[in-house]
Amino acid sequence: TILHPLCVKYPPSAKYRRCFLTELIKKHESTAAEPLDELYDALADVLKEEESTHCYKNYLLPTGDCVSLSESTALISGGTTGLVTWEAALQLAQWALENPGVFRDRTILELGSGIGFTGIAICKTCQPRTFIFSDCHPRVLRQLGENIRLNGFIPEPDGTWSIPTESQGQEVEGENCQNPKVIVAELDWGSVTEEQLLGLRADVVIAADVVYDPEIILALIGMLQKLSASRADTKAPEVFIAFTIRNPATYQLFQAQLDKAGIRWQMIPAHSSCHFLYDVQPDVTILQLFM
Repeated sequence: TILHPLCVKYPPSAKYRRCFLTELIKKHESTAAEPLDELYDALADVLKEEESTHCYKNYLLPTGDCVSLSESTALISGGTTGLVTWEAALQLAQWALENPGVFRDRTILELGSGIGFTGIAICKTCQPRTFIFSDCHPRVLRQLGENIRLNGFIPEPDGTWSIPTESQGQEVEGENCQNPKVIVAELDWGSVTEEQLLGLRADVVIAADVVYDPEIILALIGMLQKLSASRADTKAPEVFIAFTIRNPATYQLFQAQLDKAGIRWQMIPAHSSCHFLYDVQPDVTILQLFM
């Protein structure tokens, strides 16, 4: 509940806490039980608060750990949609948690990381050797770095492109296991070079909710082609793209552009429900691409 120590430390939005307490008080009153002053006091405190442009969201993992994120309360903020967590990121994280062997002891590159939910969940549960978060919007990159630190990981200094082959773990306070090496990279799909992509040495590439606009689709396909060309002499990385089908025409365009580029693909069966979504279950598809 909102009085859980985790929510006290990282409070959800005032609107959410207001709605939660109002509903909880209604349910309690319907039982004809004695009124709980604690609930009314908590609601009175929340009603005094002004709405902030940012809030925290806390996601409990099946392992008992959690991912806490600072997010924007608006879907579009600072000229970007990247400051909130979208449904496909939650579904991709759930699939990753169910398939940890895809990520264990490997170097992962995430395209369009946003504020970091999927990558942080993978880092906490799937034991990758190195995880490279990437995005191109300065404000998103700042928020991403803050959320990574909030969850106990220390990103490498900016400008790190070449990845050592040996794991370099860092101890997290209160934990005995070693963390993956974590990097935050500013990655523009249009200007990144094959040499830079080769330096990342990614074994697995993931992305969530990056297929929503025709121009972005073309840039993504171009980036994937560069990635494939950069690994011509080695095994191509495994690629997994998750997206919510909001416009069937956009989804069909993505498939058509993949076919045109000679990139084979297959749909990965997803569970009908997502551990992290409790109200709605959107139409999310995960594709595996073969470079």
